[in-house]
Amino acid sequence: MSDIHDPRQAYPQDYSSQPPAVIPVHFPPPPRPRSSGMGGCLKALLVMGVLGAVVVSVVVVFAYLAGSELGGGGGDGDGAIYERYHSGKNTAQDKIAVIRIDGVLYEGLTGYAQRQIKRAAGDDRVKAIVLRIDSPGGTITASDDLHKRIKELSDGLASNQKGGKKPVVVSMGALAASGGYYIAMPAQHLVAERTTITGSIGVFASFPNIKELGDKYGFRMNLVKAGEVKDSGSMFKDMTAQERQLWQDMVDHAFTQFLKIVEDGRPKLKGKLRDVVIRKKIPDVLPNGEPKKDDKGNQVMVEYERRRADGGIWTADDALKYGLIDQVGYMEDAVKEAHKLAGLGEDFKVIQYDPPHVGLLGLLLGSQSAPPISGFDPKRLAQGATPRLWYMAPQSELAGLLAATGRE
Repeated sequence: MSDIHDPRQAYPQDYSSQPPAVIPVHFPPPPRPRSSGMGGCLKALLVMGVLGAVVVSVVVVFAYLAGSELGGGGGDGDGAIYERYHSGKNTAQDKIAVIRIDGVLYEGLTGYAQRQIKRAAGDDRVKAIVLRIDSPGGTITASDDLHKRIKELSDGLASNQKGGKKPVVVSMGALAASGGYYIAMPAQHLVAERTTITGSIGVFASFPNIKELGDKYGFRMNLVKAGEVKDSGSMFKDMTAQERQLWQDMVDHAFTQFLKIVEDGRPKLKGKLRDVVIRKKIPDVLPNGEPKKDDKGNQVMVEYERRRADGGIWTADDALKYGLIDQVGYMEDAVKEAHKLAGLGEDFKVIQYDPPHVGLLGLLLGSQSAPPISGFDPKRLAQGATPRLWYMAPQSELAGLLAATGRE
């Protein structure tokens, strides 16, 4: 019997010296996490927010560069003010424009009011004006300048006028006195709210005097002058009769002009502004408010008189009674009257003008008002110390001074 050959025996192998075979094992990939509905919404909102910001930025930049009018309508294109829808039919073509004049009327502080007047005059779709006044008045120069511009707007004579004459109706706010009443005179109809203070047809000029203070502490001003009344009104000396008369003549002249302006605007009051409308006896009082009595202990009575044009203020009811206004009412009443005077149908809208910081650009970039006053500024102080004649309501001297010192 032959032996059987076994190759495994012929070539014995030692497996102890070789590494064991590694068999790769493949594991399935982990399942993808499911996206929640909330996460998808957040992503969508984020994308929409970014896109919206880009669109708004483009619109703002375009509006800023082009000086466009946000809110529609025509204008002077100076980009200084924006038109905003107020009421009525937003899609209407015909407009009633609300022009707002607020605060002290002072040279250099009426630019916004002037731009509103210019915008309304140059828009042929503006058919009537509601002049919203909330002002104690101001200098005679600033008051007269605004009166002239409003009169030209009403008469269709503004330099950039489009659309012909535009009737003006005044809506008085809390205060429309002195210069605030003066600028209302071009209007065809005056409406005052029941809490309005108005009137104050008068003029004043005030001059501080520190002569006694200088005498007490040994301070005085050495003055060299040419001209007898060159130093009239100086705070370092008392006025002479001649110096006082110089200023009285100027005040009287401005008062005469005020009376004429009111008579032109309110023809029914012609020749009646200086008539006595109230005359009665009232108790006299001491400076502290206590009743004043004679030697026998009886109450001292004095004569009390009021004239339409005595410089004093009037309530809305009294102003209506004495013909200084036409109606006690509110803004909507003024709009109704403007609508009637312009002969408009039902298809109209009311718009108002906003400065840049109120519009879209201001909402995104913040207020564009002037930086606050810091430190001592002699120029501003000089503005406040310069003598002026005022169409200003009683007790408003400080407001005028602050307006002067805050002027740019």
